[in-house]
Amino acid sequence: MISSSSCSFLSNSAVAGSRSFCGGARKGHSSPFRVVCLAPSNDRNGSVVLDSPAKKEQIRNEPTSPPAEEETVSSGGPQDVYGEDKATEDQFVTPWNVSVASGYTLLRDPHFNKGLAFTEKERDAHYLRGLLPPTVIPQETQVKKMIQHVRQYQVPLQKYMAMMDLQERNERLFYKLLIEHVEELLPVVYTPTVGEACQKYGSIFMRPQGLYISLKEKGRILEVLRNWPEKNIQVIVVTDGERILGLGDLGCQGMGIPVGKLSLYTALGGVRPSACLPITIDVGTNNENLLNDELYIGLKQRRATGQEYAELMHEFMSAVKQNYGEKVLIQFEDFANHNAFDLLEKYRSTHLVFNDDIQGTASVVLAGLVAALKLVGGNLADHRFLFLGAGEAGTGIAELIALETSKQTNAPLDEVRKNIWLVDSKGLIVSSRKESLQHFKKPWAHDHEPVHRLVDAVNKIKPTVLIGTSGQGRTFTKEVIEAMASINEKPIILSLSNPTSQSECTAEEAYKWSQGRAIFASGSPFPPVEYEGKVFVPGQANNAYIFPGFGLGLIMSGTIRVHDDLLLAASEALAAQVSEENFEKGLIYPPFTNIRKISAHIAASVAAKAYELGLATRLPQPKDLVKFAESCMYTPAYRSYR
Repeated sequence: MISSSSCSFLSNSAVAGSRSFCGGARKGHSSPFRVVCLAPSNDRNGSVVLDSPAKKEQIRNEPTSPPAEEETVSSGGPQDVYGEDKATEDQFVTPWNVSVASGYTLLRDPHFNKGLAFTEKERDAHYLRGLLPPTVIPQETQVKKMIQHVRQYQVPLQKYMAMMDLQERNERLFYKLLIEHVEELLPVVYTPTVGEACQKYGSIFMRPQGLYISLKEKGRILEVLRNWPEKNIQVIVVTDGERILGLGDLGCQGMGIPVGKLSLYTALGGVRPSACLPITIDVGTNNENLLNDELYIGLKQRRATGQEYAELMHEFMSAVKQNYGEKVLIQFEDFANHNAFDLLEKYRSTHLVFNDDIQGTASVVLAGLVAALKLVGGNLADHRFLFLGAGEAGTGIAELIALETSKQTNAPLDEVRKNIWLVDSKGLIVSSRKESLQHFKKPWAHDHEPVHRLVDAVNKIKPTVLIGTSGQGRTFTKEVIEAMASINEKPIILSLSNPTSQSECTAEEAYKWSQGRAIFASGSPFPPVEYEGKVFVPGQANNAYIFPGFGLGLIMSGTIRVHDDLLLAASEALAAQVSEENFEKGLIYPPFTNIRKISAHIAASVAAKAYELGLATRLPQPKDLVKFAESCMYTPAYRSYR
């Protein structure tokens, strides 16, 4: 129980207006009552009532001590600070912000709105009579209705906008729909459609999602973070918009990426929506089209660089740690190469940071390669790898392959790197180019004569695995694929660049030009391909396999730093989920229909490794980490309201 003069309770409210409520109390505006929370939590799902003797007696009968370890996270996420899931699913909760949400306000609150699923009793209790049609429709029927609504659109961007609109109206229905139709809707809410959404973000922008921190807020970033209504943040996805997928500098319009990623953290990894915070750092843009576009929503100036950029990012990182604590996960997303590597290296020893483009991509690709070995035979040390693209993704994948190979063979890292070759815009990376190379490319400069064309590199290096991370569409030409097929009985070809238009080759091209012998996976989805009477189902090396479960594992174990061994653990866990039935279809990744189960296993493996390395702070270690991970996952089923 707290008084209206106490701001600790209201600071966790779902609306920013709570601060003005506290401010009024601090200024001496007396009140004849006190605000009381009946739920054993400080979140908005408590019951707000007037303090009276009768109510005091009610509070005495409320449970005040947390349940046992396994119960405290029952479908409520790690450290269930949100309160609603300390009760069982069939117990009642009260939707409130500063006061009980009811009537028109309740219908406009996406966190609590249930649309036509409000029961007759709830309609009476919360003044909804007449504000809704008389019928009551269960959530399952709403899901059927909404998937039909989304399917009526032929244009992917329209489907994206329909899903975003639903998220803003009814959060639980949005996640229920996404979870039950994940294979169909994943390409809608994320790649490839999110790329087009970012390109057109200015024209489709309706209401803000996430936090925008620009150069205007320099010196005030902590204040900006405190403007966000949710205070118990566990995951932040942040971008500066300089390298959005393979589309280049989209500036402030890159916000679609953090929003999309965090939707997947919830749908696929079970991280509670209110614990997720999307952020865009706006330092300007060098995109002339955006600078001249009157609908552009960001700063209309050239990108800040050097010390000005570094100071803003350092203030941001310091403010995040100060405001949310040491265990908040900060995921860097779509930063340009020169900043991505520097930021990861600078903050990995002081913050819980993860770069999905470098580390997430590497982990999911390594998992696919480990699984592919069951189709082609041998181990990683027996294979030779050739990359087209030597940026964040390419060098990140190469390094993780080298680490896993070194771990398996006990060979020095420098030695195993000699089996991994990279091609950039100037050709094969070789020793004679070392002086002019960026620092992250230098470990991959081997002794060899200069080679400028990819097909020549294939013929000279004779790789068993060809990996594309160039962001350049149709660079795996017929000549290149045929060269790979002439060298290998089963060439492994991974065309990873996003979106679909930037993919190095299509699934049809890979299968057709290799006479149906290629083991193929791509970054964006491709439909099944029929070749000479046989149907091939291409795999998708989508980061969404890794980062939701990886993040959940970090959160539920209270991990404070990301170690490379955690990435290896995630890769091995994902590879282990590929079944014999999947292998028979030529797949090296499991289907997304089981993604929450897959994420739970990845989370358990990551957490186990964190405990082993002494990086986990949540003690004691749960006995069954898979079961614990599943119990931590947010479930979007509607709750019953008092």
